[in-house]
Amino acid sequence: MLAEWMGYAASLFLILSLSVTNSLRFRWLNAAGCAFFVVYGALLGAIPVLLTNGILLAINIYYLVSIYRYSEKFDLLAFKADDQIAQKFIDYYEKGIKDYFPHFKQVQITDDNCINFFVLRDMAIANMFSATVTPAGEALVHINFTVEKFRDYKVGRFLFKQEKQYLQDKGIRKIVYRQMPNAKHIGFLKVMGFVKEGDCWVKLI
Repeated sequence: MLAEWMGYAASLFLILSLSVTNSLRFRWLNAAGCAFFVVYGALLGAIPVLLTNGILLAINIYYLVSIYRYSEKFDLLAFKADDQIAQKFIDYYEKGIKDYFPHFKQVQITDDNCINFFVLRDMAIANMFSATVTPAGEALVHINFTVEKFRDYKVGRFLFKQEKQYLQDKGIRKIVYRQMPNAKHIGFLKVMGFVKEGDCWVKLI
């Protein structure tokens, strides 16, 4: 009975690993699946299953260590509302943006008091951020959209922790989300230290 449940768990983790696009999540889920299959093989005395998944587990661990040791380079790149790259980004990720920020309108980033930038991750555009900065120092977020394969919290930690001084130099003292209907992004905000105030999610900078 135990072996049977080990087999079910292994299959579940392997299936889940093939459903994600983030390489880190893939490696963790795949490694878990292999580990369960190692136990499954050991309980049944199925040496080929044990050996094959033991090797696959070792490969996953190797890549996990490599991922955690690799130091990515993050940077900010300011953009203007009429920059072609901004338009192309919005057009390409239109569906994802609507899912996470259904109230976003491109005209919002044309505000004279807007701060607009991309977050680069090893020179790839990982995130688009735009907010209007009020005289009181509140950054009213229009969009903070991260490309799916980069949704591992590293962009958020870079932006809200490592670049905290950059935001403060722009006169920002508080990040404010006035509307946030997407549950996944709310989960991200909680991890980043945002708290709910009325209908808003806020974080002091």
